[in-house]
Amino acid sequence: MVNRTEAEKLIKELREKINYHNRRYYVYDDPVISDAEYDEMLRELIELESQFPDLITPDSPTQRVGGEPLEAFEKVIHSTPMLSLANAFNEAELKEFDRRVKSVVGNQVEYVVELKIDGLAVSLIYENGIFTRGATRGDGRVGEDITQNLKTIKSLPLSLNKVKNIEIPYIEVRGEAYIPKEPFEHLNQKRKEAGQPIFANPRNAAAGSLRQLDPKVAASRPLDIFLYGIGALEGYKIDTHWQGLQLLKDLGFKVNPHSEVKHTIEEVIDFCESYAEKRENLPYDIDGIVVKVNSLQQQSRLGATSKSPRWAIAYKFPAERKTTVIRDIIVRVGRTGVLTPTALLEPVRIAGSTVSKATLHNEDYIKEKDIRIGDTVVVQKAGDVIPEVVKVVFEKRTGNERKFEMPKVCPECGSEVVRPKGDAAARCTGIACPAQIRRGLEHFVSRDAMGIEGMGPAIVAQLLENGLIKDPADLYYLKFKQLVKLERMAEKSAENLLKAIEESKNRPLSRLIYGLGIPFIGSRAAQILAAHFKDLDELMEASFDDLVQIPEIGSKMAESIIIFFRQDQTKRIISKLKNAGVNTESEQVKKGPKPLKGLKFVITGSFEKYTRSEIKELIEKMGGRVSGSVSKNTDYVVVGENPGSKLDKARELGIKTINLEELLKMFTEGNDSGRIQ
Repeated sequence: MVNRTEAEKLIKELREKINYHNRRYYVYDDPVISDAEYDEMLRELIELESQFPDLITPDSPTQRVGGEPLEAFEKVIHSTPMLSLANAFNEAELKEFDRRVKSVVGNQVEYVVELKIDGLAVSLIYENGIFTRGATRGDGRVGEDITQNLKTIKSLPLSLNKVKNIEIPYIEVRGEAYIPKEPFEHLNQKRKEAGQPIFANPRNAAAGSLRQLDPKVAASRPLDIFLYGIGALEGYKIDTHWQGLQLLKDLGFKVNPHSEVKHTIEEVIDFCESYAEKRENLPYDIDGIVVKVNSLQQQSRLGATSKSPRWAIAYKFPAERKTTVIRDIIVRVGRTGVLTPTALLEPVRIAGSTVSKATLHNEDYIKEKDIRIGDTVVVQKAGDVIPEVVKVVFEKRTGNERKFEMPKVCPECGSEVVRPKGDAAARCTGIACPAQIRRGLEHFVSRDAMGIEGMGPAIVAQLLENGLIKDPADLYYLKFKQLVKLERMAEKSAENLLKAIEESKNRPLSRLIYGLGIPFIGSRAAQILAAHFKDLDELMEASFDDLVQIPEIGSKMAESIIIFFRQDQTKRIISKLKNAGVNTESEQVKKGPKPLKGLKFVITGSFEKYTRSEIKELIEKMGGRVSGSVSKNTDYVVVGENPGSKLDKARELGIKTINLEELLKMFTEGNDSGRIQ
């Protein structure tokens, strides 16, 4: 039995050794000890920490297995948006990107080319070398806190190497979590043997694993990660993206080894074309090549649009095509009544997943390509995502193929099917069409809408079949005794479902608007509307002119909103939602006045009692915004110990600097302007 002092020393030594061997094994693929030796060190560390639990730290190797299951994921606002990339699909579009870049920064441009890993984009924050928070990309501005699940990835360091003895107080890095091809096949085989549904592809498996509320599930999955960029950095200066990649390696991160610097767009094109052929031989899926301007100064000059940086582009590989046979053509009815013909195929493997169905878009598409039941056809994944029939292999026709006719009545409800003049889509006219109701309900409960956990398509179908619901509002009036009578619905499942329904009442107004399924109103438009109107009543009363004056709301969207809210059925549903206690107010109204509303902050340095993530959350709760960089629009820079270059920038621009005590004082002593006098 060791004493505390000896234990502290041994624990420190063991952690350093284990972290070193983790990097050798999971990052560099070059182990220098046997699995048995590694396991023995880990067992010794676990035993010591169990004797002295107060010596356990968040970055200990023993903490990778995760903690207790979470109730739900907390939202994370990214200090610097995680923008998506614009796409290029051919050589001409890459050359056009090069022309646009050079028109701004001149002809002296270097590019870094990287493999575009097909996984889940994540953001990781390290404070004073310790991993403190990880989040999904989400919509680019708001993601979900998946820290505990990310900790289970063996190749992700919980603490960083020191670089030239320089302390880095804060770094935010970005990467792609993924599951390699071979472990993915093993995972699916195990699930199949256990009678569980298999994953469609490695990307879905990785995303699903990292969004498990129980971190132990994530720990059981073969997750890996490549880091590809730095979102924010203090205490160390880099001038190029390539230097950033080298810094990530030095800090102990796993960086893809196939990245290269290119000096001309022709070299970039050659690299892209070479990997279009090599991709099948890689141990993980890629769906393209990312091309980035190397100079950070040039990146800054190029800037970004609201959706994507102007200094980077993703070259997408030509869609992979395979030949198969159409067994049958069925028609699906969407939540807006549109009838979509779908081909049922002989299963075929395309771009990492098995495809057995493909969209045929509409009646005109079928006639134009002369697609028939029984045809041998070429199928591809459009953008490597949506399977579609590209063309018929006419040479393989036998004469036994059958022509397809669009039904005159809805296959779901028997109502008349109409195709308005000039419209490519045929639509069901039935206002009570069960397919429209079912898919509308599936949309309402989906993750991006009201997010009712456990309310999948099978449950929605049962509720409809048993007459327990007719519209979304009915969900909030369900009773325990009704749910437990459903097939395969145990008491605990019923309790959890009712709890999830109750929790969804507090979703932001934007998600309710999106969940209502207004034609042409996606999640982004719903956010814009929720930010503009104080509550749902005000939106319902808005005129066409009121709506089209809102940025990004066009005439087609405005007309759709007016038509939707003037329906008596819509009004009845919203009245029922209100009576059930569902939130219909915007965040601004619901939360009331905030002392930091309208103020923009930047945080630099380290703090004794709070992590920077905690300070950021406090500011945001009080209505303020936190940015990762200082600009003329910054109101305050909150300064801790060992501040970085942000303090110099603040002084240069004349931005007010405050310490943590002054910030906390603003929370309780805010004045009319919210500023310190």
